[in-house]
Amino acid sequence: MKIATYNINGIHGRLDVLLRWLKKAQPDIVCLQELKSEYNKFPEKAVNDAGYQAIWLGQKSWNGVAILSKTDIKELRDDLPGADEEFTHSRYIEGFTGDIVVGCIYLPNGNPWPGPKFDYKLRWFNRLADHAKDLVDRDLPVLLIGDYNVMPTELDTYKPEKYRDNALFRPESRKAFKDLLDQGWTDAIRTLYPDEPIYTFWDYLRDAYGRNAGVRLDHFLLNKQIAGRLIAGNVDKEVRGWKGASDHAPVWIELTDENEAPKQGKIKKTKVKAAGPEKEEISTEPKGLAELLNELPKVPVLAAIKPMKATLVDEPFDQPGWIYEIKWDGYRALATLNEGQATLTSRNNLVFGQFQPINDLLESWDMNVVLDGEIVALNEQGTADFGALQNWRNKKNALLAFYVFDILWYNGRDLTGLPLRSRREILDAVLPKNSELIRPSQVFEVGGIEFFEAAKKMGLEGIIAKRADSLYTSDARSREWLKVKAKRRQEVIIAGFTKNEGTGKYFSALAIGVHDQRGVLRYIGKVGTGFNDGRQKEMIKLFEPLITKESPFDIEPDVDEPSQFRPRRLGAKATWLKPLLVCEVEFAEITSDGKVRQASFKGMRTDKDPKDVVMEIETDTQEIIGDINSPDDPLPIVPTQKAARKSRKGSVLQSSKKPAERLITSTKETEEVKVDGHLLKLTHLNKLYWPEDKVTKRDMFNYYHQVAPFMVPYLKDRPMSLNRFPGGIHGESFYQKNVRDKAPEWAETMPHTNGEGVDKDYLLGNNEATLLWMASLGCIEINPWFSRITSPDNPDYCIIDLDPDKQHFDQVVQAAQEVKKVLDAIDVPSYPKTSGSTGMHIYIPLGAQYTYDQSQLFANIIVKLVEKQIPDFTTLERMISNRKGKMYLDFLQNRPGATIAGVYSLRPKPGATVSMPVTWEEVKPGLTMRDFTIHNAIDRIRETGDLFTGVLGEGIDLAKTLKKAQSIFN
Repeated sequence: MKIATYNINGIHGRLDVLLRWLKKAQPDIVCLQELKSEYNKFPEKAVNDAGYQAIWLGQKSWNGVAILSKTDIKELRDDLPGADEEFTHSRYIEGFTGDIVVGCIYLPNGNPWPGPKFDYKLRWFNRLADHAKDLVDRDLPVLLIGDYNVMPTELDTYKPEKYRDNALFRPESRKAFKDLLDQGWTDAIRTLYPDEPIYTFWDYLRDAYGRNAGVRLDHFLLNKQIAGRLIAGNVDKEVRGWKGASDHAPVWIELTDENEAPKQGKIKKTKVKAAGPEKEEISTEPKGLAELLNELPKVPVLAAIKPMKATLVDEPFDQPGWIYEIKWDGYRALATLNEGQATLTSRNNLVFGQFQPINDLLESWDMNVVLDGEIVALNEQGTADFGALQNWRNKKNALLAFYVFDILWYNGRDLTGLPLRSRREILDAVLPKNSELIRPSQVFEVGGIEFFEAAKKMGLEGIIAKRADSLYTSDARSREWLKVKAKRRQEVIIAGFTKNEGTGKYFSALAIGVHDQRGVLRYIGKVGTGFNDGRQKEMIKLFEPLITKESPFDIEPDVDEPSQFRPRRLGAKATWLKPLLVCEVEFAEITSDGKVRQASFKGMRTDKDPKDVVMEIETDTQEIIGDINSPDDPLPIVPTQKAARKSRKGSVLQSSKKPAERLITSTKETEEVKVDGHLLKLTHLNKLYWPEDKVTKRDMFNYYHQVAPFMVPYLKDRPMSLNRFPGGIHGESFYQKNVRDKAPEWAETMPHTNGEGVDKDYLLGNNEATLLWMASLGCIEINPWFSRITSPDNPDYCIIDLDPDKQHFDQVVQAAQEVKKVLDAIDVPSYPKTSGSTGMHIYIPLGAQYTYDQSQLFANIIVKLVEKQIPDFTTLERMISNRKGKMYLDFLQNRPGATIAGVYSLRPKPGATVSMPVTWEEVKPGLTMRDFTIHNAIDRIRETGDLFTGVLGEGIDLAKTLKKAQSIFN
């Protein structure tokens, strides 16, 4: 087993380096430090695609940590016991993987010494030591791995005299490390190299790593349960020389397998150039295949891998570079054959035990392989019958078949990094021929539109389109695999059943639902056809142990509700079930109130986890294909007529987030709703908040509910300034910051003592429930801080606020364009939004790397340059009386505690306007504040996605930017 640690020093900027090293070194477990990544921005997909599961503690600043593992990993804790309020720089995350407990550590430098940061470092060491005492004598193997920022001995630096007064080398730090070791831990690298200088960190001097002029900061501490398994280790110092690499290099150790003690003298110092596995010659495969396979990494069987998923789109298309397959109507399955043992598993790694003939045939093959395909039951016409698959043994005319369309692993070689076309060639070469039970799923290199029409005529469920060069991304909903359904099908949760008055059936209909974006079970109607008496009898046996008195839906539905298709009540009574059963239904359409119409039962889905059941919404084919279309494709897309009629505004990359549906559909004056698990009472819903526009308080709640998936990321962990308009936009308004004894118990707050010594609690905008609670107070507009509680003195962005007086909005646009010219000249990214009032806001990402004073200084430099270009109608005068009617270029907003209307915020202005992100292409004469209102904002977001994501990006290098500005503008 190979275990590594790597201070990546910015995972997004160095992701290519990380992936390159992972592919080359093939470690089983990796600890990463200094992620510089917010929690929800961690590149999980790329890590998964590289063959690793991960847990992480993401922070936008430099102190995030992560653990990667080739096997399943479970998080045990995300901090050390105890707390330290003064600083929050250090990070610790603990996971369990491969029967080993791994603690991943990042402890910062501690400079300057003496000082509070060094004192904090020693306090954190004490917390680590206390926790380590509980771990060292565990029966389980435990490793404490990471960047300790300590050089324990003179041997750990090339120049001890240089570091005498450095916190890394202070006697106090060294003693803290020694005290930790004395608990019974083994320092792995020093054990392997007792007398040699082994360095893990090199500064940015030319070829410092080549001259071995470094220090050792990254350590492996092993408890006694695992120390005896240590056999090798080294530093992949050549990685330090790769372009764009971190100032640390990856460090790794090798352990024997569990319960296999190393032989006498087996511990060795290794001089391995690259930590990847040895290649073995393969000569038994067909001609040409051996050479290809020999270039691939040698890895253990891909256990517990989950299938790659296709994105549902609304129509077929013709496009070079794509191939097409039939969308089979069955159970998705992975077949694993290793050392004569075969296993069939579902998309959620549930074992299929009912298809033993497939296992038996697999086990007769002389190979080790992982295949991806679909298990179906074929009727007399040769098409898949999903209903027959439920009980295929008892169906005389049902022929079991496993259609294989991909190969992921073969005789020890990982194939997922090969393009699909190559994987299919390997599959065709090695899959035994002429089997009725296991068959290759045929590939069609034809026009997608023609193929789809043929599939419809044949009564097939639909088609799958795949890019011929697509790699296999486990458990990812890929945009390079697309599915087009000829029939509207949906997996749903059975949450109850009904019986009509006077019926003799076991039940009349099923009450079905799906989860929304927050995991709440929503009722989507009933299905009353598709099962005969025999089927109903089987199903009622499944229902009986799940009967419950309470409805599992968020709001108990009226299961006997009349509709335009059934205007009279039938006396239906509901029996509720625990929401643990999944079935598949076919339906004609989704009605305007979110219910299925003309639904028919197709069969149970024992392969589907109820938690994963959501409404599958078709994505626009044109937008998907436009986003991933290769610039090398020789021909343009040939869409259907419907797609050709659709409006395309720019080439905006679509977000995977979608606006929610309306929260309140009734006309009641008061409603109680459950949001994020918290009950909210929303009152005065019919009150006109924007009287001229006939916009009510209910409309405001519905807007903030729908926009929450996009807005909350810009509110999370930020103190809020509450601007309250309880009487609507023309009523009295006031600001409120302190919510002590006013906010609900579940709301998260930040304690704050003002300059007069008064203790206050500021509300943190951490979730949708908090957003709606603010709205319930009459907070029409939402005002977050520029910085977060984790780094309150360091804003995430700098803002240029264009505040006009008597200017036409076209002049605001002109000023914004001048700001962009200045920023473009110094290579600074910027993101504009309308204020929703008379001006515009331009955001510049800082990544929480600088103080408010530095941000304000930078903004001041920018606006001075802009004012020189358009002095006739702009000014830097703060006092309104001194502006003489000119537009104020406001840079002073960049100060602690200041707020402006946040992105997607409504404004208390006639027209119910919204502060809306725009592309720079839209910032042109003719743009107005009334272009974006409560009436059209959600539809716009559905079209554009979130245009503001870059605002929370890594941030600019301010020193480099100022230097460039000086060279250009001086």
